[in-house]
Amino acid sequence: MINNNKFKCHGAVQATLGAIGGKWKILILWQLLEKKMRFNELQKSLKTISQKMLANELRSLETNGLVHREVYRQVPPKVEYWATPYGETLKPLLMAMADWGYKHQTKQPKVRKINK
Repeated sequence: MINNNKFKCHGAVQATLGAIGGKWKILILWQLLEKKMRFNELQKSLKTISQKMLANELRSLETNGLVHREVYRQVPPKVEYWATPYGETLKPLLMAMADWGYKHQTKQPKVRKINK
């Protein structure tokens, strides 16, 4: 017999990873949950992300309704990004991930030797 709850959970996790999975999306969201940021400011805060990757990840987050992009019609042009109210619903998840990550970093992993 198939456990439908297991498949529902699997699908829900896949949906979550589709929206925020990857190396950068969670880190971008983390920054934008704190404050509005301009593209260059966001790129500097993430240090090693390329412009192309940042643009792609922001576009994806915007498409998923997690980030808002505001273009101000002025000279020079100004664009700001921030987490939407829907994006803010991820804050407890990101906080739990940060808490787990902190515990994981401070934990001394036991290395097992494999005999050959």
